[in-house]
Amino acid sequence: MTKRKNDLTSLSFFSGCLGLDLGLEKTGIHQLLASEIDKSAVMTIKRNKPELPVIGDLLDYKAAEIRKIAGLAPKESPTLIVGGPPCQAFSTAGKRQAFTDPRGNVFLKYVKLIDQLTPEYAVIENVRGLLSAALKHRPLSERGRNSEPYSEDELPGSALNHVITQLNRYGYSVSFNLYNSANFGVPQVRERVILIASRETDRVPYLTPTHSNQEEYGLPDWKTFREAVKGLRENQMHGIDFSKKRLKYFEMLGPGQYWKHLPSEKIRQEAMGASYLSGGGKTGFYRRLAWDSPSPTLVTHPAMPATELGHPTKNRPLTIEEYKRIQQFPDEWEIEGSILNQYKQVGNAVPIGLGEALGKTILNNLQGKKTNEKYRNFEYSRYKNTDDLSWKGLYGESVRKARFDLMQLDFLN
Repeated sequence: MTKRKNDLTSLSFFSGCLGLDLGLEKTGIHQLLASEIDKSAVMTIKRNKPELPVIGDLLDYKAAEIRKIAGLAPKESPTLIVGGPPCQAFSTAGKRQAFTDPRGNVFLKYVKLIDQLTPEYAVIENVRGLLSAALKHRPLSERGRNSEPYSEDELPGSALNHVITQLNRYGYSVSFNLYNSANFGVPQVRERVILIASRETDRVPYLTPTHSNQEEYGLPDWKTFREAVKGLRENQMHGIDFSKKRLKYFEMLGPGQYWKHLPSEKIRQEAMGASYLSGGGKTGFYRRLAWDSPSPTLVTHPAMPATELGHPTKNRPLTIEEYKRIQQFPDEWEIEGSILNQYKQVGNAVPIGLGEALGKTILNNLQGKKTNEKYRNFEYSRYKNTDDLSWKGLYGESVRKARFDLMQLDFLN
């Protein structure tokens, strides 16, 4: 691959099927390299971008090798490094072992590569759990009223604080927020943390929304599932089916409904089984999408109990083609691997609209353009205190309390 002089360039890590990269490409950022260990995703990359160099596990490569493979000179820096390190180590659904998890170590290798490759900007994309993950995981059995106070490494948010501290030491300013993709023209309610590190400028402003469900901003409404799948033909799609046992109940539901809309208490109990008495709203059980709302967050398997994604009226889960439309992949973008691998790749992808919003923000920052103050108080997600400024304030309070608690413990001992 040849690099043109004055190109805005990117190196992509944990690339998946290139959703984030396609979004950046729409703003004129030229991708020089991808990195991925999933065999099906590598096949997808090579099928659609045969000229793009692809490397495997980051732990196997040094910065000098990466530069060479990407076509960069020995001391040349890309404009941008982007990556979504494995999120399972931070997911609220998992054990949340953070950097004690082997996948967390790959996260730290990625952060170290930022220092070694010295891009102007570096991006970390991750799940909301990153905001509250701890460097050191304390088992539930060791928590409670009578347990010892938390050390700073056990505090919620200490993993992210560690990453920020490292980036600051490398000479980068950092900003981040939790973004709902629907606010950027994506027909999907999908919330992801986007952290932007900048080497040459003060902290980068937050992404500029293009859509909203808040009337005061005068933006277009969120895009809907109906808009996303317009023109798709049933006989040209492929996917998986619901089991006969579960299909029986889906046939009783209409667009936008889920298990609570089943016709009687007896049928609801029958459908839910042991889950009927468990806590929470359980909105993912027997869920049909609504036509005129964005899709819920796509998952890696649309027919699993508790995270089902049923078509509004057809008696089936969403298809691969519908997944692609919701994530905004071009229809001609081919996803390789088994049908379940295809769902996994597209379900894990960063929506292209979110990648495009990120690219525009970086370009505006490079050109010294000011962000529109109109969106200063914009609600980027449904959660509070997820931006870097308010997050740092809350984290600082937690640290001060932890230090006080430990001092009290030392005094009592």
